[in-house]
Amino acid sequence: MKKLTEVRWHGRGGQGAKTAALALASSALSEGKYIQGFPEYGPERMGAPIQSFTRISDIPITVHAHVVNPDAVVVLDATLLDTVDVTAGLTEEGVILVNTPQSPREVREKLHLSKGKVFTVDATSISLGILGRNLPNTPMLGALIKATGILNLEAVISNVKKKFEKKFSSRVVEGNVQAIKKAYEEVQSE
Repeated sequence: MKKLTEVRWHGRGGQGAKTAALALASSALSEGKYIQGFPEYGPERMGAPIQSFTRISDIPITVHAHVVNPDAVVVLDATLLDTVDVTAGLTEEGVILVNTPQSPREVREKLHLSKGKVFTVDATSISLGILGRNLPNTPMLGALIKATGILNLEAVISNVKKKFEKKFSSRVVEGNVQAIKKAYEEVQSE
């Protein structure tokens, strides 16, 4: 991993983009990294487009602004591809991960993307099948770990368990762990 890795999350209010950004950051913290994880606040409401951000570094982070040139972009809702420029500022070798049943090639063509690496996973189907609700954030977290290698999967799972056990039943916690693992296994690349 390079010294500073920046991730921008795109989702809709209620899909867990903030939770995923913070979970990624706290997982990195448990591995001894320097971190930032924060949402973009505004007049958001359930279903409105939102952004969250994560920074992970081996050295102290001195920048305190939105992520402008992300190394990875995670899109929790594919309908945003039609309304938001999710590729804005993506680095030349950047990763874009989209929650969709479409192939990475189809997403690349749709976005007219000539740079970076494209990954897809059907996180909606995974979350509906395992959790019974459309909460794609934890499956997307698992897929991001596989696509980027940014952290160790077991560290992420351990951290999610620890954080979620404070709020949710053991059934919900275990469902989220299963969703992370399933997306990690099913994410597709070009």
